[in-house]
Amino acid sequence: MMNKHLKTIPIALWFGLLAVPFAGITKAAMISGAVLAGVVVVNILRSLRNNSTGIRSAGKVDEFINNAMSGRNKHAVKAVTLSMLVAFPFVANRYALDLATQAGIYIVLALGLNIVVGQTGLLVFGYVAFYAVGAYTYAILSTAHGFNFWAVLPIAAFFAGIFGIMLGAPALRLRGDYLAIVTLGFGEITRIVLNNWDSLTGGPNGISGVGRPSIGPIVFSSLNHFYYLVLILVVLTVIVVRRLNDSRVGRAWIAIREDEVAAEAMGINTFLFKMLSFGLGAVVAGLAGAFYVAKMGFVSPESFNFFESVIILCMVVLGGMGSIPGVVFGSLALYLLPEALRDFQQYRMLIFGGSLVAIMVFRPQGFIGTRRTGIELSQKESVNL
Repeated sequence: MMNKHLKTIPIALWFGLLAVPFAGITKAAMISGAVLAGVVVVNILRSLRNNSTGIRSAGKVDEFINNAMSGRNKHAVKAVTLSMLVAFPFVANRYALDLATQAGIYIVLALGLNIVVGQTGLLVFGYVAFYAVGAYTYAILSTAHGFNFWAVLPIAAFFAGIFGIMLGAPALRLRGDYLAIVTLGFGEITRIVLNNWDSLTGGPNGISGVGRPSIGPIVFSSLNHFYYLVLILVVLTVIVVRRLNDSRVGRAWIAIREDEVAAEAMGINTFLFKMLSFGLGAVVAGLAGAFYVAKMGFVSPESFNFFESVIILCMVVLGGMGSIPGVVFGSLALYLLPEALRDFQQYRMLIFGGSLVAIMVFRPQGFIGTRRTGIELSQKESVNL
């Protein structure tokens, strides 16, 4: 144990050395000491977690979550949660309502990415590109051609899906890190094209004056309207994704995720099912992009940078890959945590990053991981012990 703690000293010194040009020698020494103390605490807690009691307690946590979300309890939890969400605008202020609406859009994005990453096991870093395609499709058709929101919604989803298939056709022949690099490049190419195609996208200035959704004479303009619209989109997305997961298609995706060679040997057309996963994930992102622009009334390339893709991927991984409740919870946590730490402006990203590291150390299966993931991780820990 002592040797393990001594190994952390060079790590702490390295962080302190990197901080010297920005913080000065005194603050760099404080940062180095804080990193050293943090790493020592993490090692101690991790060693405690790795004993047999820790494994059993982690299993009990997952068992409690699974029991709470099964059978009669599941329907009660869903009914209570939905009732609270419907009543939320009556008790919330404008700031909380705006946060909830934007969090709902991120939930939809994370659920779409969960199809690709969580269910099929494809590592994608450029998912925000499909989000941008849906957003700009609605913005262009609304401002330049006067299309109604409801007419453009399926068109935005269609174009995003086409872009997903166009990217997937050559890229899905790659695996692992190579696929991640290709999708990362596609995301950056999309942002650069949007930023430079002034005649179509408005360039860096973006597109303003995007039309609001309307039903007859009723125009959706208040936060309450958009909150309920996004809530309906979230509920529909959850239902569709759950039905897909429980279908033959979802089982084929799981088989590909677990062992692509074995799945292909069993007669599954892996390339076709991966293309379907990529396309459906892109369709969901396109719908979310159209809703985002309808709410904001404005769109620009800065809203679709690489950091957005990373955050959405973190929502899936930290929430629990393949788990719909986990992805929803992870989306809420990762979007609302930085807002809750806004009073600690100088330290909130440090706290945010430290929280992510702690979650990955102590809950590698995510907030609410699937039963299969929990069993696999417990078996790995038992073997390592």
